[in-house]
Parts: sequence; C-alpha cells; structure tokens
Amino acid sequence: MEYQALAKDILGHVGGKENIVSLVHCATRLRFKLKDAQRADAEGLKTHPGVIMVVESGGQFQVVIGNHVHDVWLAVCQEAGLADDAPAAAVDKGEKTSLGGQLIDIVSGIFTPFIGVLAASGILKGMLALAVVCGWLTTDSGTYKIWFATSDALFFFFPLVLGYTAGKKFGGNPFITMVIGGALVHPTMIQAFEASQQAGAVANAFLAVPVTWFNYSASVIPIILAAWVSCWLERQGNKRLPSAMKNFFTPLICLGVTVPLTFLAIGPVATWLSQMLANGYQWIYVLAPWLAGAAMGAVWQVCVIFGLHWGLVPLMINNLAVLGHDSMLPMLLPAVMGQVGAAFGVFLRTRDTKLKMLAGSSVTAGIFGITEPAVYGVNLPLRRPFIFGCVAGAVGGAIVGFFDTHVYSFGFGNVFTIAQMIPPGGVDATLWGGIAGIVVALVLSCVLTLIAGMPASPATAPVAANVDEDTVLSPMRGTVLALDQVPDTTFASGLLGQGAAIIPADNKVIAPFAGEVASIFATKHAIGLLSDSGIEVLIHVGIDTVKLDGKPFTAHVKVGDKVQPGDLLLEFDRQAILDAGYDLATPIIISNSDDYRDVATVAATAVQAGAPLLCVSH
Repeated sequence: MEYQALAKDILGHVGGKENIVSLVHCATRLRFKLKDAQRADAEGLKTHPGVIMVVESGGQFQVVIGNHVHDVWLAVCQEAGLADDAPAAAVDKGEKTSLGGQLIDIVSGIFTPFIGVLAASGILKGMLALAVVCGWLTTDSGTYKIWFATSDALFFFFPLVLGYTAGKKFGGNPFITMVIGGALVHPTMIQAFEASQQAGAVANAFLAVPVTWFNYSASVIPIILAAWVSCWLERQGNKRLPSAMKNFFTPLICLGVTVPLTFLAIGPVATWLSQMLANGYQWIYVLAPWLAGAAMGAVWQVCVIFGLHWGLVPLMINNLAVLGHDSMLPMLLPAVMGQVGAAFGVFLRTRDTKLKMLAGSSVTAGIFGITEPAVYGVNLPLRRPFIFGCVAGAVGGAIVGFFDTHVYSFGFGNVFTIAQMIPPGGVDATLWGGIAGIVVALVLSCVLTLIAGMPASPATAPVAANVDEDTVLSPMRGTVLALDQVPDTTFASGLLGQGAAIIPADNKVIAPFAGEVASIFATKHAIGLLSDSGIEVLIHVGIDTVKLDGKPFTAHVKVGDKVQPGDLLLEFDRQAILDAGYDLATPIIISNSDDYRDVATVAATAVQAGAPLLCVSH
C-alpha cells in the first residue's frame, strides 16, 4: 500500500489505464507503451517527488523511479488492473515510430522482465572465477559445480526464457514460443550437432530437406526471429480457424511449422547474422581499441538518459555467445564510475544538506550499477559534474580499450564486473588495465567536480534574468494551481489578496524578489515579504500547517533581513507534512492587491523556482 498514491498519480499523468498498451520495468524505470503519447503529462509528472525523471524515447514513455521501481510497478499494475501474463495490446495503427525506436522497444520489452536475474547470473559467474583464481574453490568440487550450474542455467537455456518474453512482446501465446525455444536446446538437437562435427558424419534431412545443425544454447537472435514467425502464424490461425478448433490446432500449426522452419532456415540465417555482427564488431574494435573505449565511455550515459542503451545489450550477449568474451561491457564501466565519482565530488563539496544526502545515496547506488539517481538527481541538474563524468569515462574507457580488457560473462557495469574480467587462464595485464581505467575515471571525475563542478552558491536557486520590478518570481518548484482551487475558503475566495498556489516538488522557499523580510510566523510555516518596489507577498506553506507547531519548518532569515532573488528563506520537511495529513498547496498572495489594477499568473502548469510566477499591473 506504500506506493498506491504514487501509482495513482502516475496513471493519471500517463492518460489513465485505458491509454496504456503495455508496461514493463527495468532496473530503475517504468517503461510505458502508450496509445496516445499526447495525452501524457510529462512535465507535470517530473514535478512529483516520487519521480526522478521522465524520458520519452524509443517509442516509450519512461518514468525513472529508482531502486524501488519493482514495488511501484506492482502498485501501478494493481491500480490499472494490468495482468502480468497478459499479451501486449495492439498499438494504434496511426502511431508513427522510427525503425530505431521500434527496435529499442522490442529489445527492452524482451529483456527487461528478467534483467535482474540476468545481471545476478553474470555476477555469480564472476565471483566463481575470482574464487578459483584465489584458490578458494576448485572446478572439480561439488560446491563449484552447483554454483556454476546456477550461474550458467539462464545463459544455457536462453532460448526458453527469450521464447517466453518474446512471445509476450509480439502478442502471442508465450508458452508456444517457449516450447520452440526448448526444442532448440533439447538434448537430442545438441547430440545431433555434436555428431555432425565428427568426421564422416551422416547428413540428416527433414522431409528430404538437408538440415544444418547448430548449437543454439545461449543464442539470442534465432529464437527472437522464430517467436515473431510463430506469433504471426498464431494470429492467422486464430482469425481463420473455427473457435472450437483454434485452441488446439493453432498451437499445433505454430509448433509444427515454426520449429522445422527454424532448424532449416531461420536458425542458420540467424546464426550467420550473429556471427557477422560479432565479427564485424570485433573488426572495428581491433582497428583502434583505445578509440572505441573513449567513444563508448563518453556517450554511454547519454544513451542511458534516452533509454537507447538497450540497443547494445543484444550485441554484448551475442559477442559472448559467438566469441566467448565481450570487450564492450568493460569499456562502459568507466562511464558508470565517472558519474559515481562526479556525484561523490558533489557530496564532498556541497553544503546543501539535501543535496549532500542525495549525492551520498546516489554514489552507493552507482557503485552497484544504478546511475539514474546520480545522473538525474545530482550531476545533470548541475551540468558540469555530468560533463566531467563523461570526460572521465572517455579517459577511463580509452585505458580499458588499450589493455584489451574483456568480460567472460554478461552483466551490467558495476563493482562486480571486475570479477567478470578475470580471464579463464588467470589474472593478467588485461585485468589490471581494466581496473586502472575504472579507478582513473572515478578519481578524475571526482577531482574535476571538486575543482570546478559546483556553482559558487549551490543553495541559491537560479532566477530569471532581466525581471522587472512588477514581477514576482516563483519561491519554489512545483505545480501551479489557480488560487480558487486551494482547499481553504479564506485563500480561495481572495479575501487575503490575489495570487496563485503551488504544490511544492522540493523542500525550499526562496526569495521571489529583492526586498526585505516583513514578518515570520512563530511556527515558521509562513513568511511575509516586502519588495523594494512596494509589493507585499505572503507565502503560506501548506494548509492548516500552523497546527504542526513549527516542527517540519526551518527559517534561514529573520525579520528585517534584506534578501535578493533566489536567497533561501525557509526549508520544510514535505514528507512529514504529508504524513501528518496536511495538504501541501502553498498560496503565494499579493497582500496589497488593492493597490494594483490587476494581479496575473504568468507561469505554466509546472514552474521552476526563480521563474516568473505573478505580475502586477498599475
């Protein structure tokens, strides 16, 4: 129940449950496929305190939540009545999505449902490699064999898992496509492949058509293509067969046609394509490994921001399946640690309590590969730390590429990836080069941020330039309400003056103009200001919050203090106010409205602190 309110707000901002085609989640994001993206309110959702960021990319409406995304996803599914095993709904035919966007949507939809166990399996493989190198385990021990089987099961039976998720993504029966994947890794098929590799092996045929055997264990592309064919056949069968027959004969047609077609044509073609992709990537990588590392280290986090990184995931897995190793993942780890180092630099440098807490928690999450809190919550808003993180990622990536570092199991860039870099033959220079690149990226971004990554006064909010004396700036970031929508008749009636209200998205109140502090309530929930041009403003944080006796509020000024636009006036604990059952709507009132011909609200629905909010006319 903890996330039900957040789930309701998210559903409201995406256009309601009737606007959702499908919903999946990855490590930090809810990924919506919407019928009509125009009905979604991205800007309004960005101001919600439970949302880190909203990204519209790859045909998806992505809501960045953080580490607790699974709990929020469950709450949204429950609130919207979305069944986990339901196939994706049909997308509007009028919707236009680029080919790249469609591919990214397909890839993310297929891989995100099991992304956590995929990363865990890779980490376990790396830890086993470390245990063998350190002499803690031997490969013939029972302990090693059980844990190795645990770590290798997902990869060996990839076609089954991908068959299920691809079937759901393509709108078919996932159990049919899972059976197709099972046929690809069936012991009989693996034995046929092994027999075909021996000298003098007799060729096999299916209905007189020669069969070329491959080992499809750990393969990716063959089952995805086969699942697409099966789902197409399933739709045709369901349309053409009588209802009394289709429940049995449609699966029969899908299996009876798709499995032989996969072994005869889809599998060989897909295997050839897989080999071409792996060899093509390897050819480019060999030309200039250090340059490839610098490029990947610089742009990886930019790709993550827009959700485009999913386009590279199948390539990494394909490299492991075809080549037995992958050089791309190690080059991405400096990009991750570059953002972690930048966030740590902010943590060391800032005096803002809230920013320090956010940066500290972001560093912890980033070490384990979750960089969205660091990027969206800390580095990107400050700009320079994000740039320094990308620069440091490029330098570290170049070092990793120069030392030809590889990983030997799949995962996502985090501290455990170091164990996955250990070569099968034991520790060598490639491992130490990879570690050096990671450390350089971490330290360099931290140092650059400490030196030049923070503004001179991080507690002061940016204010609009060239604002005239008749403009009142917004004292906080949040969602603007008309004054008559405030749930308090005294404010809503305009009895205390004209103005607007804001539902705050953070915990700060800043000065909306140059002037002085005229009054501060003893409970610190409200403050009166007088501008140099004579505008009297009352800022009242929340409704009936006087009853909280000042506990959630901290004043940073006193009566008579001179203030400039953006100076910090008050801080408050917004969650404590909500938990106490009070409304956060904050009226900003022109107390001497009768002195002016008109008081107009000039802000849009979502407003940033320091942006124009009200304007008075003489």
